[in-house]
Amino acid sequence: MNLTIQQLHTFRTVMRTGSISEAARSLNRTQPALTTRIGNLETELGFTLFERRGGRLVPTPEAHYFLEETEVVLERLTLSARTMTEISNLERGRLRIACLPAAAGFFLPRVLAAFVRDRPDVTVSLMSRSSLVVADWIASQQYDLGLAETPAPRAAFTLQTFEYECLCAMRRDDPLAEKPVITPLDLDDAPMAALYPDHATNRLTRRAFASVGARFRQRFELQTFLPALELVEQGLCRCICDPLTPESRRMGHDRIGDLVLRPIMPRVPYPVSILTPAHRPASVLATAFVAHLAGVLRQFGLGPETDA
Repeated sequence: MNLTIQQLHTFRTVMRTGSISEAARSLNRTQPALTTRIGNLETELGFTLFERRGGRLVPTPEAHYFLEETEVVLERLTLSARTMTEISNLERGRLRIACLPAAAGFFLPRVLAAFVRDRPDVTVSLMSRSSLVVADWIASQQYDLGLAETPAPRAAFTLQTFEYECLCAMRRDDPLAEKPVITPLDLDDAPMAALYPDHATNRLTRRAFASVGARFRQRFELQTFLPALELVEQGLCRCICDPLTPESRRMGHDRIGDLVLRPIMPRVPYPVSILTPAHRPASVLATAFVAHLAGVLRQFGLGPETDA
């Protein structure tokens, strides 16, 4: 059966107006054109919809039943068209986002809130995992996008990378706080908080210390930098940390507390990437949010952006 939307619209209009002539005026079409459509529709259905009595069309019982079905179909089409318009206007849809812990607490939710505030029909799934897990999730095509410490390139995802540098966190009353730039020699054999030994920031920090002959003494080994900043504020250590964690802390508390942050030389790089799955097309909504997030990261960035 090869029914057309035009045939269904014509049939419904004839049923509502009661005649071909009124339907033709309503649809701005000629009577012969509508008569042909109704005839073709009857041929496709295999039964008569109207009987001609004294120049009038009288709907058959089958026509009344078919009208109910036609109303359902056309209403569904109207709803679908409206939904697709809302999707194209970024007013409706679903975002699935995976994010590293450093940005998941406050930074990314703040960025997300600005994007969805005027889009009440957009739903979001935001999951926080380690950067390695985020990369695996995006590679498996499960999520629309991920924010993670830059992983090794893989064919299963694309990267938009932003180059940052780690900072040295210390108490405001720390004597080193007077210095504009901190060196590993300033921290020689001082108690430090850092992530677990296999993490890239730990390896790069130790390399920076070794390059100038300074001793790196790790007192606290942690999973993320957020508790490290609390330990620093309690005066128990210093920490060379990523820039996103203190920014998230500031967003959450409207201040950074009794901490100050200083650049460190030699620099300890901290590249962050937006990951998107390579083997499925991005939705219009996901594409728009990626652009929005990239704009925020670009403003936050301390160095040039690169793509891979």
